Amino acid sequence: MDTQREATLNPEHDLIAALQRRDQAALATLFERYADKIYRLGVSILHDEQQADGVVQNTFLALIKHADSFQGRSSVGTWLYRVGYNECMMRLRSVRPDYELDALPEADTMPATFVDWNTVPDQVIGSAEASSEMERAIASLKHDLRVVFVLRDIEGLSTEETAQTLGITAGAVKVRLHRARLALREKLAAYFEERVRS
Repeated sequence: MDTQREATLNPEHDLIAALQRRDQAALATLFERYADKIYRLGVSILHDEQQADGVVQNTFLALIKHADSFQGRSSVGTWLYRVGYNECMMRLRSVRPDYELDALPEADTMPATFVDWNTVPDQVIGSAEASSEMERAIASLKHDLRVVFVLRDIEGLSTEETAQTLGITAGAVKVRLHRARLALREKLAAYFEERVRS
């Protein structure tokens, strides 16, 4: 009965156990659950849809290859994000070997422009044009800030899950997220200020 109760409480454990038995349905379930998320992570880091497809493929090949050794110290989602992130970093290094992977800004900078978001009409914020502007602003963030913003605010990972994925401390995640949000506010302020005036 305890075993049945544990299985009910931990369906992810059941999926991993099924995957270790080479159950194709378990792999399909995990793929359906996480492939799009890993793809979005890949696109946000590499800015290349074809490369992002390769990241997804290699991430799930790694899952198949290492399923037997998966010990469940983190969730399978966090593990997949970590593998996907490492795959992205490997691809970046092969293109730019001198790429700084962990360069944080030396100090916080206060945005030069502020806008009161409460004055921006909902139809402006929700427009396709605003979404495109937001995507451009996110893409222009420095890599270390962008990846934290994507994992926390777009993919919805917790601070701890993001820290595990990136191999950094929870404190570093909070600092980078704060800086990413500040940078985005500044990048988008002029755009929305103009729309509020008109």
